[in-house]
Amino acid sequence: MATQVLYDAYLTVTNAAGTARDLSARVRSITVDQSQAMQDDTAMGDTFTSSAVGLQSWSVTVEFLQDYIADANNAVDVTLSGLLAIGKTTALVIRPTSAAKGSTNPEWTGTAVLESYNPVSGSVGDEAMASATFSSAGALSRGV
Repeated sequence: MATQVLYDAYLTVTNAAGTARDLSARVRSITVDQSQAMQDDTAMGDTFTSSAVGLQSWSVTVEFLQDYIADANNAVDVTLSGLLAIGKTTALVIRPTSAAKGSTNPEWTGTAVLESYNPVSGSVGDEAMASATFSSAGALSRGV
């Protein structure tokens, strides 16, 4: 059985100005979560519960090594802080590795809203960290 070690994940986030920023070098961990709301469609006479698929949703949770470099193109804080505006969406591109997308390196793309951003996190002497959660604002597509 083949397995893969995740050590080179790829993430781009489109900033508030509409420019895609590669934040891969700052990603410590990333989780893509896809789900479907299940609707109970059990009726009288059924002897087991029955479910139908409702709306789908997805989210991405990322833990970043933080930086506060104001003029850096691919800095975490300057990219994310402008996305916390009502109605502001961002485009995400995620791959298991930084290599081109393909059958062994699928790519997930979607439009999301930045649901939460913790720009300062850590204890004395720790690496400065930041976490962010992006929630679906449209479909998440998988491409190869």
